[in-house]
Amino acid sequence: MLEAILRTPNRRIIGISVLIVALDQLTKGIVRELLGSGERIVIPGFFKLVNWNNTGAAWSLFRGYNFVLAAIAVVALIVLVLNRHRFNGHTWLGQMAFGLIFGGIIGNLTDRVVMHHVTDFLYFYFQRPENGFPAFNVADSAICTGVGLIFLITWKVERRAAANREEGKPTTPFQPRMNPDEHG
Repeated sequence: MLEAILRTPNRRIIGISVLIVALDQLTKGIVRELLGSGERIVIPGFFKLVNWNNTGAAWSLFRGYNFVLAAIAVVALIVLVLNRHRFNGHTWLGQMAFGLIFGGIIGNLTDRVVMHHVTDFLYFYFQRPENGFPAFNVADSAICTGVGLIFLITWKVERRAAANREEGKPTTPFQPRMNPDEHG
């Protein structure tokens, strides 16, 4: 059954996205239930679980613009879906990248629509004084990992194209390696 679900590139992207959304919403729900508005130190001076409501974007930029950020997320999702073919979305690595990005966007968008904020709960910091990386969540991690994979894919393709140019070979940016039954 799983093989049938993951047979085509689009189904693989959707499957990964659904998994990320489920994991993201599950972890946020657990944090809201267990922590309330508190925090729990896991590794003193380095890491704690928090329950922070973020109405902004990364680093709480644009705080209070939840609706605008939700609209931007919808537009970004549509643009990415329509342009995924430009970023090697036909390969397993490309499908993983887009599944992570789509799942992350949908996970945080779900929070923005339902909760009117995004729940962030992973907080790494240094003790004296307490300075840290902004709190984040599973969706944020998925988006960053997916974007990193897209950069890696693009770098590899550009490197291959440069090598082909040196050898006098054609340099088409992306050459799909699909089986005929892997369309759509």
